[in-house]
Amino acid sequence: MELDLNLIWFVLLGVLIAGYMVLDGFDLGVGVLHPLARTDHERRVSLNSIGPLWDGNEVWLVTFVGALFAAFPEAYATVFSGFYNAFMLLLLALIFRAVSIEFRSKIQHRVWRSICDWSFFGASLVIPLIIGVAGANIMLGMPLDERGEFTGSTVDLLTPYALLVGLFTVALVMMHGAIYLCLKTEGAYRRRVRRWAWHCFGVFLTLYLLTTIFTLMMLPQATANFHDHPWGVLVVVLSVLAIANIPRCLHRGRMGQAFASSSVAILVFVCLLAAAMFPNIVASAPRPEHSLTIYNAASSPTTLTIMLIIAGLGMPFVIGYTVVIYWTFRGKVRLDEHSY
Repeated sequence: MELDLNLIWFVLLGVLIAGYMVLDGFDLGVGVLHPLARTDHERRVSLNSIGPLWDGNEVWLVTFVGALFAAFPEAYATVFSGFYNAFMLLLLALIFRAVSIEFRSKIQHRVWRSICDWSFFGASLVIPLIIGVAGANIMLGMPLDERGEFTGSTVDLLTPYALLVGLFTVALVMMHGAIYLCLKTEGAYRRRVRRWAWHCFGVFLTLYLLTTIFTLMMLPQATANFHDHPWGVLVVVLSVLAIANIPRCLHRGRMGQAFASSSVAILVFVCLLAAAMFPNIVASAPRPEHSLTIYNAASSPTTLTIMLIIAGLGMPFVIGYTVVIYWTFRGKVRLDEHSY
């Protein structure tokens, strides 16, 4: 049977963005929660919990963008032209986050550290917000002409539904980050972080229910693929079970299991997004016939084949590197003279 290279690359893009949201998601969550730390010591503990990991986690986002450009260049062009201003803001946020983390401890001055702390917080907040707004618009539909080019403006993308999904994404990474901090901290700070995790879960659950309700109301086609593939309902069941297991684990103090459940929930959300979009990469509204799909926006079969070979050779190294780094820096945070 002949391989459907377009479908394979659609799945691989989903794997890359899911990997980014799981791995860099807790980094972003730690950043959004950063102002809640009371002392400089607590803020340093938070920074050092992600210090050895955050830059490697961003590789998943860079790889996703590169894969989108090579596999579906027309979709890449449409998305980056439509979200040009937002993606420039995203790029600035990534830069400011890196500068805030790396240079905070270079100057022993309260004002400088305060500037870096708030820059770290702002950048960590902006990134998931933009990702959520972009994902909502790609699924909801963007004004495209017959050539698949974006014909709207940035303001057109800031719909109430898109902002709701953006806030939901922020709440998701906050919960993910709070649970991660529970794994990396100890003592009084850990007890306070555990309370944050409960509050974050409450906000997340509220926004999750609202987002689900409005998605079903505004996008009835989101469940269309489940009629052709009934097994997809199992993904929905898995998401419910993963979310329900988070408060259970928080109550029992099983933070490793809570983090695993949070990670599974993120993976499932990406799967549900892909199922709602398929076969579209960028939906068009109000002219659905102008949508960019995995077939009309793809590169040539030769390009997809060569890229698949490269991905098959490279991905094991990326995964192996990630596993080694996480294993090396496992355990609680310990501050020394080389810490952030």
